[in-house]
Amino acid sequence: MATVIRLQRGGRKKRPFYSIVVLDSRKRRDGAFIEKLGYFDPCTNPEVIKVDRERVQHWLGLGAKASPRVASLLRRAENEASADAA
Repeated sequence: MATVIRLQRGGRKKRPFYSIVVLDSRKRRDGAFIEKLGYFDPCTNPEVIKVDRERVQHWLGLGAKASPRVASLLRRAENEASADAA
């Protein structure tokens, strides 16, 4: 089974909220997912990105591909975590 890490949209009209999920690449965007790895809220200031990095690494190790948008969010979350640690 080809798995992908991508965003699943939630929230109301003009007020999106996204979950970062692992699902079969053949499923639709808001279809059934395998595991929820975190969330992204673009409507707050600053934007909130919460990710379980350990589980993301697990799925990437199993061969899951991150969508381009999720890959950029993971890089941003990693940069914010390293900036907070310093």
